[in-house]
Amino acid sequence: MMKSAIKLATLAMFSTVLIASPPSIPAFAAGGGGDPPSANPPPPNTGAGAKSSSKAKKKTNKQSSADDAAFRQGYRAAHATIYERQDYADAITQLKALGRDDNANVANLIGYSYRKLGDYRLSQTWYERALKADPKHVLTWQYYGLWQIEQGNRDQASYHLTRIAAICGTGCEEYRSLASALEKPPGTGLVY
Repeated sequence: MMKSAIKLATLAMFSTVLIASPPSIPAFAAGGGGDPPSANPPPPNTGAGAKSSSKAKKKTNKQSSADDAAFRQGYRAAHATIYERQDYADAITQLKALGRDDNANVANLIGYSYRKLGDYRLSQTWYERALKADPKHVLTWQYYGLWQIEQGNRDQASYHLTRIAAICGTGCEEYRSLASALEKPPGTGLVY
């Protein structure tokens, strides 16, 4: 009876947070030279509603809302380190310190940071980790598609574009950014 009451209270708290959150979250393109992303990154997926094993669910249930607030604050700080200061090495340290390497948002930003530092092998590892955590993580498909272009793998980048279209359509920012990058001639030396 007590466990049911706790679960119900937790569900009510998560529902309140979801209802109180902004109705839309901007996309952040690594993109072809446009304005830097907003200073308000999307809130990281903290496990509510995400598919996970029972072991991960138990871990999530044990975390207090203070831990989640600390995680969100740390994630936003790392996001600012990347997009405002372009300090990718420090951002990797900040993101790994969050202890949520299996979170798609965290793994994606670590992959992005390694890519910006020129470590394509580690970048690929982290992009694949993000997609393992969330196969529909559109931003990872976009960033990994840009990685493919940088590696000269245009066919793979096109595949990533079709994955994005299947998830969010052809009108979303992630699709438009990757499609735009694919329209540029190969070998132009552009880095995204």
